[in-house]
Amino acid sequence: MSEKIVQLNEEVIKGQIKELVRGSVEETLNELLDAEAEKLTQAARYERSEQRQGYRSGYYSRNLTTTSGDVTLKVPRLKGVTFETAIIERYRRRESSVEEALIEMYLAGVSVRRVEDITEALWGSKVSPATISELNKKAYVHIEDWRNRPLQGGRYPYVYVDGIYLRRNWGGEYENVAILVAIAVNEDGYREVLGAAEGMKEDKASWVSFFQWLRGRGLDGVKLVVGDKCLGMLEAVGEVFPDAKYQRCTVHFYRNVFSVTPRSKMKLVSKMLKAIHAQESKRAAREKARLVVAELKEMKLREAARKIEAGIEETLTYFDFPAEHWTRIRTNNVIERLNREIRRRTRVVGAFPDGNSALMLVCARLRHVAGTQWGGKKYMNMRHLEAALEDASLVV
Repeated sequence: MSEKIVQLNEEVIKGQIKELVRGSVEETLNELLDAEAEKLTQAARYERSEQRQGYRSGYYSRNLTTTSGDVTLKVPRLKGVTFETAIIERYRRRESSVEEALIEMYLAGVSVRRVEDITEALWGSKVSPATISELNKKAYVHIEDWRNRPLQGGRYPYVYVDGIYLRRNWGGEYENVAILVAIAVNEDGYREVLGAAEGMKEDKASWVSFFQWLRGRGLDGVKLVVGDKCLGMLEAVGEVFPDAKYQRCTVHFYRNVFSVTPRSKMKLVSKMLKAIHAQESKRAAREKARLVVAELKEMKLREAARKIEAGIEETLTYFDFPAEHWTRIRTNNVIERLNREIRRRTRVVGAFPDGNSALMLVCARLRHVAGTQWGGKKYMNMRHLEAALEDASLVV
């Protein structure tokens, strides 16, 4: 005798369970509202007593979005006493956990259109772009507090800086806006996001203002600033941190040389450049650079040779610091990885309505990364730098 096979429709069952939970939440909330009304009036519905403080006058319906779906609340109308409920704030249309989820989705990289689809699938109603914008303003308050926090990592010997360009709306036209970003390695060897600020251009005025803002929040003890070559930034470093040295990112330097190198010679030139920075001392690196320049001239790559002659010295500053730190301080890779995360998130936005929106979203991603293992994992052993500084003071 064959056994009967029972087939279950999983989607139907899930839908019924969801509706059951939603109905239970709705019933529970309305019962709590009734209980609060009784407490305020000091009498049950239709009860006559001397202690009664007010009277019921029906109720009005109000929708509320919860994590279980949309529910309809029957809010009591009272006469003789004001009805104020602790169940839900006046005029609130969403549960706080729903609002937090919407903010987190947007900041995590979900596009506004996708947020609309997700909210409809989860809670049965779409959330408009205007609503998401208003909710983000609440998050921006906390992000701005974090952005302006005092820097408490002590001294920051190594500072990495870069500018990332995003598109913004300016008077009906779209243009690029630069977000200046700085991270550092503190005296304990941990990476820390120092901050980000809006700069219309990567000019000297923008960089001076940025560095002064960082210094005003506690940036101190800067020995080396690592970044791409930007004349405005170089001038600003000399003005705000006169005792700090500058290291040009070797990766950006290579790209600059490659821009005037034929594709067929790219691999060979790359090996030649890497050989310069594989030397054991600055003197040896300079000598290797001279040989490379001579060889490039023989290969008729005079423009590449000229770029190396003009810029190689800026890429050799890391030799003045402990050898144990060289691979970490001769490139800007540590901040480039953050920039890739920022671009991944901002790509779904396209163009921002204003510069502040762009800045806040960048800071939200920076704060998120800083709160992960990225900021809790030791990046360098700073005892090597301390020993090198002590030896230098003894020589002097």
